[in-house]
Amino acid sequence: MKLKRLNAQCQVPLEVAYKGQALGMGYRMDMLVEDKVVIELKTVEKINDLHLARTLTYLKLSDRKLALILNFSVNYMKNGIRRVVNHR
Repeated sequence: MKLKRLNAQCQVPLEVAYKGQALGMGYRMDMLVEDKVVIELKTVEKINDLHLARTLTYLKLSDRKLALILNFSVNYMKNGIRRVVNHR
C-alpha cells in the first residue's frame, strides 16, 4: 500500500484588509494542510476562549472552513484536540 504525501505549509502569513485597504501581514497560521485545514499548535494547560477566537479569525481571514487546535500539554493527545468550524 502506497501512502499519499500530504502538502503542509508552516507559518503561513495572513494578510489583513479593512474596507479594501491592505493593512499588511497581521497573523500567521501555524500550519495549513492540503490548503484546507488550519492547524494551531499549543502547549497550554487548557484551550480557552481566546485560542478559539484567534483560530476562528484565521478561518475567516483565510476563507477556510475547518481548523484543529492541538494542545500538547495533556496526558493523552486525544484530550488535546479541539475542532473549530467556520460556519460562514
